[in-house]
Amino acid sequence: MQISRRLIPPMRFDIITIFPGFFDSPLNYGILKRARTAGLVEIAAHDLRNFTSDRHRTVDDRPFGGGEGMVLKAEPIYDAVSSLQVTPKAERQREKETVILLSAQGRPFTQPLAQELAATERVVIICGRYEGVDERVSEMLCDREISIGDYVLSGGELAAAVIVDAVVRLLPGALGNPDSSRFESFGADDVGTD
Repeated sequence: MQISRRLIPPMRFDIITIFPGFFDSPLNYGILKRARTAGLVEIAAHDLRNFTSDRHRTVDDRPFGGGEGMVLKAEPIYDAVSSLQVTPKAERQREKETVILLSAQGRPFTQPLAQELAATERVVIICGRYEGVDERVSEMLCDREISIGDYVLSGGELAAAVIVDAVVRLLPGALGNPDSSRFESFGADDVGTD
């Protein structure tokens, strides 16, 4: 007996960013648009500045231990994640819900990692910016740090869009032919073969 994807709740992505408008365009074309329209995935971008308490909506500060540049402050990120009612890190089941910090120092994003995330019910992505993010964010909130490559971007928004695209196309029903993702480059049947 085959279960219709419509009986399964949609996968959910919550993206925390200082540029939520960035996602208006890349998430509304092609496979991502079709998957959203079909109810396979829900994607929401949350403005980190909405979780600040000062009149300037300040999200950055000098690093706590010193150093050059600015980092995203922990408090607004903590408040943003809390507003999403994410299970506390110590109690979180990563196969159901995971919080990711996008970081140049993170684990490389690969097709097997995309497949792992595609089996998750909810993914929260925190987009890094400036010189990084207050270290307490990773320690207190995040299950993992991910990098999409050995280069530096201005922020995590492009990386978040890459991850969402790579994961959504693996969801059952996202592609027209269910075998399409199996037989393409880096597909499950190609990993580790020459």
